[in-house]
Amino acid sequence: MIGRKTKGVSAEEATACIFGYTCGIDVSEREWQKDDLQWWRAKGADTFGPLGPAIAVSLDYKASRLQTRVNGEVRQSQFLSDLLFDPAAVVSHASRWVTLLPGDVIYTGTPGTTRPLKPGDVVEVEIDGIAF
Repeated sequence: MIGRKTKGVSAEEATACIFGYTCGIDVSEREWQKDDLQWWRAKGADTFGPLGPAIAVSLDYKASRLQTRVNGEVRQSQFLSDLLFDPAAVVSHASRWVTLLPGDVIYTGTPGTTRPLKPGDVVEVEIDGIAF
């Protein structure tokens, strides 16, 4: 979550602009994504972006493990240090194109791979003590 107005910052500067970290699920309906002109419906339908319930303001993301369970089965268990782009790099890049404001949230994606969900699946995300 962004903590202050951020525009055109370097990755080093971006670190100070990050207020904290939380859990979220960036749900995508791949069939809609494939067939639609834009992805807004495939990523923006009701219930597709749950977030929370807490914000960790002093999380060492490099030492934090992400675990995702679907219907109780562990589907992902990996350290956030394995992200392709660290949070500061993501904030820096986004701030080149848009002004980020306090409270803005950026979903970074997850390290590793994901598998399709079915209607009715129960998804749980945990990042070292930040449970969703």
